[in-house]
Amino acid sequence: MDIVQYRPRQLAGLQKNLLRIAIPVLFVLFPGYVTADVADRLTRCAAIEDDVERLKCFDDLAGRNSPVKPITPLPSGGSTSRQADTATGVQPGDKKQATPSVMSRQWELDPVSRKEAPVIRAHRPNYFLPVAYNSSPNKDQGLDVDPDARAQNNEAKFQLSFKVKLRENIAGKDMDLWFAYTQLSFWQVYNSTFSSPFRETNYEPELLLNFRTDYDLLGLNGRIINLGLNHQSNGRARPLSRSWNRIVANFGFERKNFNLLLKTWYRIPENAQDDDNPDIDRYLGYGELWGYYYLDRHRFAAMWRNNLRPGDNRGALQLDWSFPLPFIRNERISGYIQYFNGYGESLLDYNANVNRIGFGIMLTDWY
Repeated sequence: MDIVQYRPRQLAGLQKNLLRIAIPVLFVLFPGYVTADVADRLTRCAAIEDDVERLKCFDDLAGRNSPVKPITPLPSGGSTSRQADTATGVQPGDKKQATPSVMSRQWELDPVSRKEAPVIRAHRPNYFLPVAYNSSPNKDQGLDVDPDARAQNNEAKFQLSFKVKLRENIAGKDMDLWFAYTQLSFWQVYNSTFSSPFRETNYEPELLLNFRTDYDLLGLNGRIINLGLNHQSNGRARPLSRSWNRIVANFGFERKNFNLLLKTWYRIPENAQDDDNPDIDRYLGYGELWGYYYLDRHRFAAMWRNNLRPGDNRGALQLDWSFPLPFIRNERISGYIQYFNGYGESLLDYNANVNRIGFGIMLTDWY
C-alpha cells in the first residue's frame, strides 16, 4: 500500500476541509448542543487561512480570551538547551562554569568532581628533574657511603605525592577526611665515584580534614580549609636524622585562573634530648604562601616563606613553570623548570642556604 505524504501547506488545507465536513456532521448528530449560530461561527473560523488567526477565532468561540502567542521557529544554529534555560527562567550567565576549577578537582568540591573522582589523586606536584644544579651545596654534610665525601653540584631531584579520600561528608557536613603522602628525593646520580648514592629522602605523611567552603575575601573565593597532622622525617640515624611533627592549617582561595594557598603550621614540641633539629623554626618559620596561575597548558607557581624575624631573617623563594612539550602528545606530561633559593629545601639542608635550578618533566595533576 502506498503511503501518501503531505507537505505542510497541503496538510493545513486538508485540516480545514475536514473541519468543514465535521461541523455539519456535529450539527446533525448533536442538534441540542450545536445551534445554527454556533455552526455558522465554526464554519467562518474554519475558513480563515492564517493558522494563528484561525486558532484565535476558535478560542474566542470557546470563551478563552487569553491572547495566543505565535510559535517562533528554532533559529539556525540554535541550542535546544539554551531555549530550555530561557523557558525555565535560568539565563546562561546565571550558571556557574560547567567545567570544575583546578581546586575543585583537586579536593572534589563539586558534585561533578566527586562523581568522576579517581581512587587516588595527586596531592603536590609529581616531577622528575634529571638536572638539578645547586651552586652552593651543603659542605657541612657528608654522604652515607663516606663521611669525607661531599655532594656534587649537579644531582637529580624528584617528588612523588598523592592523596586518598578516607571519609566524605562527615556528620552530614561539608567535611572530608584525606590521607596524603609526599616523598622528596635528592639523588647523586652523576657521582659515580661513590656509586651514585641517594643523598637525601624526605617522607611526609599527612592526615587532613578538609572543609569545603564558599566565601569571599578581598576579591577571592575561599574554597577550602585544611586542618590536620603532618609528620616529616628523613628516616636516617644520627647525626643525619631530621624530623618534626606539626599541626597544620591551610586556606585555599581562587579567582578564575588564579589560585592562592596559605599554609600555616605549629610545631608540636619534642623532648630536647630527642630533638634532632631544635632550631628548625628559625629557618622555616611558621608558614608559606603559594600562588598559582594557569594559562592553557602552562602552569606558573611561586612560593614565598619567611621566619618573620627582623633581627635574624631567613626564608625561601621557589618559582615553577610547567609547559607543554611539542614532541610529547600525552598532555599529562609537561616540561618543568624549578628555581629554589633559600633555606629548607630538604630536612637535611634546612639550615643551609641553597641556590638551585632544575630542568625536567612534570606529571600533571590527574583529576
